[in-house]
Amino acid sequence: MAVINPEMTQLQSDLLRSCCARPFSILGIQPDPKRDTSYIRVWLPIADELLLADEASGLPLADLKPVDGAAGLFECELASKEIPAVYRVQGTSQNGSEISLIDSYQFGRYCLQESGVDVYRLHRHMGAHPATHQWTDQCGNEAEITGVLFRVYAPHARSVSLIGSFNQWDGRLLPMASADDGVWRLFVPGVVTGDQYKYEIRGQSGELLPNKADPFGFFAEQAPGNASIVYDHGNYHWNDHEWKRDQGRDTAVSIYEVHAGSWKKKPGDESKECLCYSELADQLIPYVKEMGFTHIEFLPLSEHPFTGSWGYQPVGLFAPTSRFGNPDDFKAFVDCCHQQGISVILDWVPAHFPEDPHGLGRFDGTALYEYEDPRRGWHPDWKTLIYDYGKPFVRHFLVSNALYWLEEFHIDGLRVDAVASMLYLDYSRQHGEWEPNVHGGNEHLEAISFLKELNETVFSAVPGCMMIAEESTSWPGVSRPTYGNGLGFSHKWNMGWMHDSLEYMKQDPVHRQYHHGQMTFSMAYHYSENFILPLSHDEVVHGKGTLLTRMPGDEWQQYANLRAYYGFMFAHPGKKMLFMGAELGTNREWNHDTELDWPLLEQPFPAGVSKLIQDLNRVYRQYAGFWAGDYNPSGFQWLIGDDAERSVFAFCRQGINEAHNECVILAISNMTPMIRYDYRVGVPKAGRWLEVLNTDSELYGGSNVGNAGEITAMLEASHNQLHGQPASLTLTLPPLATLYLVFCNS
Repeated sequence: MAVINPEMTQLQSDLLRSCCARPFSILGIQPDPKRDTSYIRVWLPIADELLLADEASGLPLADLKPVDGAAGLFECELASKEIPAVYRVQGTSQNGSEISLIDSYQFGRYCLQESGVDVYRLHRHMGAHPATHQWTDQCGNEAEITGVLFRVYAPHARSVSLIGSFNQWDGRLLPMASADDGVWRLFVPGVVTGDQYKYEIRGQSGELLPNKADPFGFFAEQAPGNASIVYDHGNYHWNDHEWKRDQGRDTAVSIYEVHAGSWKKKPGDESKECLCYSELADQLIPYVKEMGFTHIEFLPLSEHPFTGSWGYQPVGLFAPTSRFGNPDDFKAFVDCCHQQGISVILDWVPAHFPEDPHGLGRFDGTALYEYEDPRRGWHPDWKTLIYDYGKPFVRHFLVSNALYWLEEFHIDGLRVDAVASMLYLDYSRQHGEWEPNVHGGNEHLEAISFLKELNETVFSAVPGCMMIAEESTSWPGVSRPTYGNGLGFSHKWNMGWMHDSLEYMKQDPVHRQYHHGQMTFSMAYHYSENFILPLSHDEVVHGKGTLLTRMPGDEWQQYANLRAYYGFMFAHPGKKMLFMGAELGTNREWNHDTELDWPLLEQPFPAGVSKLIQDLNRVYRQYAGFWAGDYNPSGFQWLIGDDAERSVFAFCRQGINEAHNECVILAISNMTPMIRYDYRVGVPKAGRWLEVLNTDSELYGGSNVGNAGEITAMLEASHNQLHGQPASLTLTLPPLATLYLVFCNS
């Protein structure tokens, strides 16, 4: 037997107490250069008898003898020239079952060697990666071994053990090796894709922490298990080679926001089972294409234990939720979207994370991912933990996750959730509950720096993608470049427009004249950001009702108001977004447990709203004036913004399409139930104007008042000109309706 020195005695003791941090120092092949032999030590506390065999030939090499005073530790001595390229351990367990495995600890050099780690793509390095290892031993013998290389960052842990379906979840069997970089490593032969695993971690004092899922796990099981699942990103072959991302600054962008679990359920299923990714591909994609939307935006699809969080409390940030299938299934969904000309956006949550025991909280016994101080590390609104944006590893973890979705899943953009909560130290906090920054202000300097780093890195790596900020305050330059002191996002949600316009629309038409500015104010600040106009899920939950139930009047007026509002929205500068169900004119508040009210489409008014959204998307995409000048002041001009008494709004949209043809559009809304006959409006061009859309059309459930499809604008003498325009139209304005008229060049 080998002579065990004091250091080896300590390692042996650590093995017995399941807290060994340096297993390669005692296990595997341990050379004795003075004698030209090596001790081979195997740690297998479930074993009764063991022998060593040559993996290539299957021939036995030696019996493995128990080490005195170290139950579970076995060893043998071989001449160096007798050591095979790969050895296998065989024998019987204490319960009499057979044991046959390739020992992980003979691959110490492979586990510990590192080079060329890309800190912004940590997902290519950390986590569980299937590997085929070309192994050469010290004698030059070669072998090929398949398995999985596990890496996890836990710099303050006393020990980390790998547990999983491949070792009966026994934390004694596979202690991982620590290194100076805080990463624990182990290559385990025989582990395959689909195997489940977690990490058993002990804190600095040796205390056993809750078993942790892999922060970089690419696939995860559903609660109550919550284990990570080994997955290989190299198996899926993409077919969207012709697809190109487009930020949409000068293109049509109409986004359909979707909660994947409640868009539709499987038919006839009393358990209300969700559609899987492949079923969503078969049903959602054709629907979105038929309705004319350009983008699908999903509420977060990162793995989340609590369905009622809608995905906004993710634990597996790198794992597409397995509620709907495996990661390859989701890739196939995105692939199909791209082949059908539809872009995909994901809601992404870098602002906070939940306290679930298997998640990131106190991951290695310390506040590794979160701020230790609750004044920065605890979110009072959502009862969640806040990432420590000052730690390099946390920043790299989050940036890596953003690039992971964009690169590995070909996602076209990320909508970054709760940006406002990241920017302000006093967000939702009372006096004394927050700590000022070094300058005495309430700006969260570390989060601001992180957001800039995030956007700079993302746009450098994926220049055509969209990075959308859900930011509800007046923070300057959210969608401006970082070199101009902006945050660097490509777009920002216009929450102000959403709240102001909905507040206006809920007023009885007789009172709207006193709220006229709520519909015009958005243009006073529109060009300060690259805005998206969102009618999101937040507006149809928590007792707010639906967009329809906000509208005043009887049923006819409610639907007319809704149609007029949609018409106003689609003409207003800024990209468009509707949450699913808005196109149905539903009167039932969204419930994540049930599907949308699809039977409504059998009723005239909801069917009319659906048809209107389809036509709005068609007209919006057809005429460049609606989108080519969204962020250019020359693309918009108020014609009538001050007719509060009659609650009429009129403006021109202008743009140049790809064929360099000018498109001039008049949008005019009458927000009262009164028909306005002979209503004159100044327009920039004399000649034929085509009435391309009327929300009061009988096609949509309206009264069919309009202008017979086209009207001619007449030149006016200078003293008779209206609204500073050389020509004028005399229109009939339908009740509670929006009209689009496009100037006809021919």
